[in-house]
This record gives sequence, structure tokens and C-alpha cells, in this order.
Amino acid sequence: MTGRASVGVGVLLAIGAARVADAQGQRDADRYDQTFRKYSKRYFGVGYDWRVFKAQAMAESEMNPNAKSWVGARGLMQLMPSTYKDISSRVTAFGSIDDPEWNIAAGIMHDRSLWRRWERDSIDVDRRDFMFASYNAGEGTINRAVAAAQTKLGAPPRAWEPVERVAPSVTRWRYSETLGYVRRIDSAYTRLTTVQP
Repeated sequence: MTGRASVGVGVLLAIGAARVADAQGQRDADRYDQTFRKYSKRYFGVGYDWRVFKAQAMAESEMNPNAKSWVGARGLMQLMPSTYKDISSRVTAFGSIDDPEWNIAAGIMHDRSLWRRWERDSIDVDRRDFMFASYNAGEGTINRAVAAAQTKLGAPPRAWEPVERVAPSVTRWRYSETLGYVRRIDSAYTRLTTVQP
């Protein structure tokens, strides 16, 4: 084989390997889709787009079921063990926090309680942002941010944009983490819902 031919074969092998890796990566990324569909339907109803929660898992753990954060959050949905314990005490069928199915189910169930919590206190278009921000930073922190937006800006309590504006002034809040988290979910969701040619 000539030098040029071996380079050509090498390039073809590299392209083939990249396609196989891309296909494997896509299968891995889609691995839990049925679970996201199942629990989205169970806790949010038939009409709610399950890809919102897949986008959340992408932002939380990059779809790694073995992910562990520096604060101890675990799994695809990065649940704290104490949160998982509280949720699983209400649904005795839930197994281990490290089982991807139960981690996803508990994460979506937790989202549902936050979704309901913000039902009366946010406008529909911003409700998802409040839900995810509360998942990340805790309800108390987001309540303090809402109060700061009202006090400093005279903002209506139901809008997300004023909360983003006052975020740096809210004490005991790693606001850049939370705001980045909400944006990463929005970005991942856009990627998941945009049709690729």
C-alpha cells in the first residue's frame, strides 16, 4: 500500500469510527427517553413535553447516571439524598437513589411539587424558570429573590426577568449557578426540540 493509500484508509477508518461513536453517543443520550416519557406523563399529564425533563437531566448530570456533585447530589437528576428520602417515603415503590429510573421519577415528582408551588405565584410563561430555579437553589432562596425584586424594582412577583436582575443582591445565593442552570436547561430543550436536517 502506498503512503497516500494508507492515509486514505486511515481517514476512512477515522470517519467510520467517529460515526460509530456518534451513533453510540446518540443511543446513550436516548437511553432513558421512555423513562422520561413515563414519569412526565404520570406527574405532569399527557400534554406536557417530557423533553423538558431530559433537558434538565442534561443540565444536571450530562445524562450520567453515576454523577455525584460536590454537595452530594446524585444521579441523572442530581437529587440530594435527603430530598430523595422525603420523596421515596411518600412513594414506597421507589428503590435506590442510584437506580436511574427511580432517580428520574423522583426528580420529576419533585418538579411537580415545585410546579404546583409556583402555579399561583408566577405567570405561565415564567413558571418553568421558577420551578427549575427552586429545584437548584431551593424555594426559600427564590422566595427571597422574588421579595428583593418587588422591593428594589417594584416588580410584579410573578415575573422571572426582575428576579434575574436583582440576583446579585440576594444574600446567601449562588445566583450565577442557578441562572446558568436555568439557561442550560432552556438551551438543551431548544436543541432537543429543534429538528436536525
